[in-house]
Amino acid sequence: MAQARIRPAAPADVEEIQQLVVELAIYEKEPAEAVKLTAETLHEQLFGERPAIFAHVAEAPAGSAHRIDGFALWFLNYSTWEGVHGIYLEDLFVRPDARGRGAGKALLQQLARTAVERGYARVEWSVLKWNAPSIAFYRSVGAFPQDEWDTFRLTGDALQEFGGAGPEAAPGRSDG
Repeated sequence: MAQARIRPAAPADVEEIQQLVVELAIYEKEPAEAVKLTAETLHEQLFGERPAIFAHVAEAPAGSAHRIDGFALWFLNYSTWEGVHGIYLEDLFVRPDARGRGAGKALLQQLARTAVERGYARVEWSVLKWNAPSIAFYRSVGAFPQDEWDTFRLTGDALQEFGGAGPEAAPGRSDG
């Protein structure tokens, strides 16, 4: 079996990455309509004037109906304890018909390599608790869950209510 060829995403990959994001939503038991990301927005965020997200892709084999078999979309986070950046893997997805050929492992390994080369402290991500195949895979490469931490999210109406009211509404605000 040939090693998956991993490379940074190119502008020509954007539409296919956006389509894979929709496939990921469906895999995660969400409706396709839950994805608000457009190819135009993704292009601007990856390749615009000040990109803050990055992506790598696993190229599809020659003769495939697709250009890419999977992608990893990531951005930088920061460890105040370590005093250096890390990589937060937002999404890693490989087409179902391309799984088992090493693309997912190669994508994750590329992010680990990037972290090591740049002196970053970590690569981290979230995984749905029911996604046993992914959890088993992550454990097999040495990753471990942060059992003492829970992920919190402020979104939708709660975000609008809390963030839209102005600074005077924020708890703990001091004018002194």
